[in-house]
Parts: sequence; C-alpha cells; structure tokens
Amino acid sequence: MRPRTRAVVALAGALLLSVPAGPALAHDEGGDGRTEALTAEERAGAPECDPIDPAACMLPYPNDWYTVRDRRSETGRRLALTPSMMPVNAAGQTADPAAYNRGDGFSPGSTLVVRVPGISLPRSGAAPVTDIARSLSRDAPIVIVDNETGQRWPYWAELDSHATSPDRQALLVHPARNFIPGHTYSVGLRNLRDGSGASIAPNSVFTSLVGRTLPRHDPLWARQKQLRPVLRELADHGRVDPRSLYLAWDFTVASTENTTGSLLEIRDDAFEDLGRQAPAYTITSVQDFTPEQDDRIAREIKGFVAVPSYLNAPGGPPGSSFNYGRDGKPRQLPGNVQQAPFQCEIPRSAFAAPSQASLYGHGLLGSEREVRGSNVRSMANEHNFTFCATKWIGMSEDDIPVVIASLTNIGHFDAVADRLQQGVLDTLFLGRLLGNPRGFAADPAFRTAEGRPVIDTRKGVVYDGNSQGGIMGGITVAVSQDVRRGVLGVTGMNYGGLLLNRSSDFVQFQPLIDQAYPDKIDQQLGLLLMQLLWDRAETNGYAANLTDRPLPHTPRHQVLMQIAFGDHQVANVSAEAQARTMGARIATPALAPGRSPDVTPYWGIAPITRYPFSGSSALVVWDSGTPAPPTTNTPPFEPDYGEDPHSDPRNSAAARVQKAAFLTKGQVVDVCGGAPCRAG
Repeated sequence: MRPRTRAVVALAGALLLSVPAGPALAHDEGGDGRTEALTAEERAGAPECDPIDPAACMLPYPNDWYTVRDRRSETGRRLALTPSMMPVNAAGQTADPAAYNRGDGFSPGSTLVVRVPGISLPRSGAAPVTDIARSLSRDAPIVIVDNETGQRWPYWAELDSHATSPDRQALLVHPARNFIPGHTYSVGLRNLRDGSGASIAPNSVFTSLVGRTLPRHDPLWARQKQLRPVLRELADHGRVDPRSLYLAWDFTVASTENTTGSLLEIRDDAFEDLGRQAPAYTITSVQDFTPEQDDRIAREIKGFVAVPSYLNAPGGPPGSSFNYGRDGKPRQLPGNVQQAPFQCEIPRSAFAAPSQASLYGHGLLGSEREVRGSNVRSMANEHNFTFCATKWIGMSEDDIPVVIASLTNIGHFDAVADRLQQGVLDTLFLGRLLGNPRGFAADPAFRTAEGRPVIDTRKGVVYDGNSQGGIMGGITVAVSQDVRRGVLGVTGMNYGGLLLNRSSDFVQFQPLIDQAYPDKIDQQLGLLLMQLLWDRAETNGYAANLTDRPLPHTPRHQVLMQIAFGDHQVANVSAEAQARTMGARIATPALAPGRSPDVTPYWGIAPITRYPFSGSSALVVWDSGTPAPPTTNTPPFEPDYGEDPHSDPRNSAAARVQKAAFLTKGQVVDVCGGAPCRAG
C-alpha cells in the first residue's frame, strides 16, 4: 500500500485549487411521512448550523439537522449541505457540496463526531476499542439506538489523538459494525465527567431544548421539534432519562440503493450492451521467459481492454467525473471508451495443465504492473493460477495529483470516487475476458504451441488482491456477476472514518491536509464528508451485501479475509468492523494468549468450529510477532511497533495454500495445525 511518490508534500501549495461554489439544495416541502424531517416552512428562521454543538458547523456529525424531506429517495430524506456549512480551506475556498447532496443519508460506517469540552472518557466509563462490549452496558455514557429495531448499537469511543489543542479535540465514536442502510439512529450522551470526576453540564441551548415546549416564533422551535422524537427513542429503547443527557441527536444512514446505484447502473448498462460477447481488446506485448529468466512465469502479456466510459471527458482521464444524464444517472458520452491497460502473468504450470483464471488487485496508488510481484508469481506457479490486473483508476499512479487536490479541497473528491467506480467496471470487463471462452482463451497468446488454452474457462474467474487491492476487491466481488470467490489480503474498509488516521501511509499526505485544513475538527469532518462519496467506490458501502445478501442481479459470493496482526498500513480495526458487518467467522485460536490487548479479542465475530469451513466469509489473522497496534487513532511506526507485517501473509507459503484451497474449492482449510497462524 506504499504510495508511488516521494514528492507529495512539495505539490501541496500548487494544488490548493479553487472550485466554484455550488448552490444550496432547495428544501423540499414534500415527503411521504416516513421520517421526521422538517419542512422548509418549519425550518424558516432556524439556525443553519445545529446550535447544540457550537464547536463547528455540522457538529454533531452525522446529523439529520442537515437533511430535508425528499419523497423521491429511499429514505425519505436528502442531504442539504450548503457551501457555508462546509469546511473552508486555508486558501479561503469553500467546497461545492453538490456531489455530497446526492446522498439520501450518511455513511453506514460513519464515525460520530462531537466536541465535549473537558471530557475524560475513562472517568465517564466510555467503551474503549479494547472493550467494545462495554458500549452495550446498561449505564454506558454513550447510547446509540436503532430506531427501526429498538436495538442498542455497539461502538468504541476515543478522543482524537491528532488534535494539537484541547479546545479543538473531537470525541470520536466508531460503530463496531456498520449501521444498517436506510435506518435512523438516535444518539444520547449522558452522565459525562471531566478529569476530576465532576459532572459536565449541558450547554444552555440543549437545556432549553429538553425543557418546556418553546413557542413557534422561537428560533429554536424547529430544533426542539426534531429533537423530541429522539428523546422518546432514547427513553423507550435506551432507558435514557432526558434529565441525564449532555447531548442528543439523530441521523439517517444512506440507503443501499443510493450508495450502490451509480456503480450498478454503469455495470448493467455496459454488460447489457456487451451481451454474450467478449469485450474488445488489443494485445501490445507478448514476452516468453526462459526458466533462467523466470523460473515461475512462462509468459507475460500486456494490452488494453475497451470499456464503455461513463466519465465526462473523452477517455476518462484523471480529474474527470461521472457524466450524469437528466435522470441523475451516469451516462456514456457518445463513443466514449476507456482503454484500460492490463497485464497477465501465465505460470509454467499452466503449460502442463490449464490454469485457474484470477483477477489481481494492486496496492495504494499503484498500477497493473504489481501483478508481477514475487508473491504473485509464486502463487501463480505453486497453485496454477493465471493472474491478470488492470489499474484502479481513481487511486492509481496516474491519479496522484487529483488525490492531492482532493485533500486540499474536498470539493474535488467526486473525481476520485467516480473514477474508482469506472475502475471497478474496467476490472469487471477484464474478468469477462478471462472467463468468456471467446475472450483470452481463444487468443493464440493465451495458448500453448500446440494450440491448447492455458486458461480453463470452465473453472470461472476468481479474485485475489492485497492492501488497496483488498479494499477495492471487496466492492469488485460484491458487484461482479462472474467472480464468485475472492481473497482480500491485508484488507479493511472505511478510508475516511478508520483507515487514514491509523495508516503509516497517510503520514506522507498529512502535511497536505494540515496545510489546507489546519483545524483538527475540520480535518475529521473533511475525511468523513469524503467518505460519503468513497462509500460508492470502496468496500465500506458494499460490505453488508458482499456475500449472502447480494445486490440486485448479482450472485452470492464467498470471501476470505487474511490480515496481518499489527499491520502498519491497513488498521486491523477496519478489517474487524468489516468482518462483523459481513457476518464473517474467524479462524481460532486467532492469536496466542496475551497477544491482544482486548478484554474480548475479536468481540462480535463468531469462531469457525470445524474445518474445512465452507461458509460465505471468513477472517484469518496472520501474526508475525509485531506488537499490537495503538489503541488510539494513530498509526504504528517503526521501531516502536516493530517491523511492518503488511506483506507477510502474502509471502507465506502456508497462507498461499489456504488461498488456493479457498479460491478453487470454496473452503477455508486449517494450514496452521490448530494453532494461531504465523507469518514472517
């Protein structure tokens, strides 16, 4: 997951780009009565920013105060962010909220952000990352209730360790598993204490909202009207006495249809036009290797696959975003085609017997050339796999300037998220070439001298990816109609809410966001706003539908997650949240006694009880002896946290045996002899 540039910071000043401010979304006075969203008339005269937390506009976040009724959306809501609400960067540029306002709710993995001056989480008894079960205790100081089910939701709480001053330190509350799409949640903070153990009193605004009914002409009347149902939910299902509250609010999670709609639209449109045919492609290079040149790979093939492009510039270059039609759906400009580069590695074993075809996903800001990595070549020849890769456009080596621009002005981020979705479509087209008998298998470049195909299309196509390739692999498998099984290596999800703050990779980019958004609360809000768009383009928005609850016109899938304990680049907590969301089972014993700092290691993830395991999803932890990761939202660094184990699972022969068994048979096998799995 290492970035492919050493000069990122030097580009920061030049890439503080301006964007035109978008108009505020008009308030819709309609609605079907499914929600408690206020009408424009009811909001008239009310504060634009939520007055219950004055630390920053949009706090607390996420928050239905920033939505309006929309009878056309699945949730009955629509985000209604205005330019004046958005964080302003150091150049005075306000981000255009138009792309964000396409959402009908907030991220299913959204971190809750609020400012509580002087709070001590240990004194308050808040659940830390090491004891998630405490979040569901009867007297927990933070209560999250699912309004649809009445159930309490698990989480962990922490103070932002990146804050440079106590008065700008946010309280961060992370869901231990993703919230349910389309559901509304009520949040209550109660009985909070400071470092001396003294109670923290609510501010005067919130006190007045909880008190007697305000007259209609009062500026806070609308806010009180929206708060009253929240107090009832907390009282009825969370057993929260309103008199004990420091703060309360609610938020609605974006619907599955809203989050996945654009990618499914371009998938269905492109494959409907393709029909039963193989995609068009061009081979530009075929290189045969002698055993002396490469003892594992016999042939390397490079070329381009033609993919319908739904981006708004010819060829879909970096910086382009979706071309939307009048119906609000991505539409192809006439004749617009993406020439997606591919590289395939055919092992020597394939010339003895036809191989299993597999897509491969590259790491952070990388390229399709990573398919030639040593571990991939070993996997190919040891287990007879032909691996082919294309670029994750949107987050490939070509996109580095655009990624930087989005960190310095979050109004640019749709160019990252939209191209990532196009990149998923590019990968799906490459997969169709691998699996269709009229595709690569029919080409002389993919045949022996005797004319026999080196790919067995009867075996179908599988997926294997690491790091960013694991994160993007989740969304690719979730929407693929060809790939039924995938291995997600050293993986996780939720870039904005969990990964970036905890990744050693992001340290190279941190100076950019520090320069653009010096305020640490603005930084947290910026990352979480970007996650609204990232959800459409990475596993976080698809995890609930990745395996046995498939998306429309999509088969069920099986997924194996292999993670490195103490990973410096992809935080383990993000993989654990993904496993809980998917309903994955974990191989046990996952770790040797004493290795985990958690009260209940891997809380909420059921164990595998019998091998071989043929369930829909599984998590296997590979331990290299690296120290446990920090219990704060900070990355582990060498030497304090040992050597980074990020690459160890894929370089383990035993882990590759486990991957091969899963990809070819759909079974998780015990390759560790009933003990914790060791790598490195």
